[in-house]
Amino acid sequence: MSDAPKVTYEVSGKVAVITLNRPEARNAVNGEVAAAMEAAIDKMEADDSVWIGILTANTAGQERPTFCAGADLKAINSGQAADLNTRRGGFGGFVYRERKKPVIVAVDGLATAGGCEIVLSADMVVASTRSAFGLAEVKRNLIAGAGGLFRLPRILGRNVAMEVILTGDPIPAQRAYDLGLVNRLCEPGKADETAMALAAQICTSAPLAVWESRKVVLAAHTSDDDTLIKMTNEGFGRVLQSEDVKEGLTAFIEKRPPKWQGR
Repeated sequence: MSDAPKVTYEVSGKVAVITLNRPEARNAVNGEVAAAMEAAIDKMEADDSVWIGILTANTAGQERPTFCAGADLKAINSGQAADLNTRRGGFGGFVYRERKKPVIVAVDGLATAGGCEIVLSADMVVASTRSAFGLAEVKRNLIAGAGGLFRLPRILGRNVAMEVILTGDPIPAQRAYDLGLVNRLCEPGKADETAMALAAQICTSAPLAVWESRKVVLAAHTSDDDTLIKMTNEGFGRVLQSEDVKEGLTAFIEKRPPKWQGR
């Protein structure tokens, strides 16, 4: 198992499937995982035939399924903490990585500490009912240093996020769904399948319009209205100049599904 790639990359139709593959270490992030994750995102972004990504995890053989336990504490203890971050992606090669394509994270187990911060860095979350989400760093005299301290309050609200962060205790998937962290809740073992269905639904929409819309939605948390209006107008202008605009209008008139080209 130690010789297996720590992150795998596969393409299914228009979807790139990126899988954390250290189940024996609860998919904890070490330097190899971080570098491989950044490389996988680079590959997804560069492939014009891929419109969306799914990030999942191999939990085979785990007594308690864990999507990701966060940073590999053994790596940190041996002086390799810097390797857990990449220059462009930050922790895990992912949490601060700029990209144009949306990523759905499929969680079927515990996502804690940096693992939860990876989840918070995705665009949408699918989770099974046996999943849970937490930032446990305070229990080790650490703080969530990969975006969790500001991303979690944006999603859950200040008071709920404060409780999660200061207690270090995870919240179950059902509560995360009720509070808006999880988009779709599913049965155990069905997270990947449910995420693929969501990705397929998104892929019926025009990819350029999806990417431009995503950009504005993300900026809505931190930008003022004038900036957002400008971004919207610029994105609308870019979409109008694309070949897919004519296809979308023609398909509507001809009452048929559009054949998007992503250009």
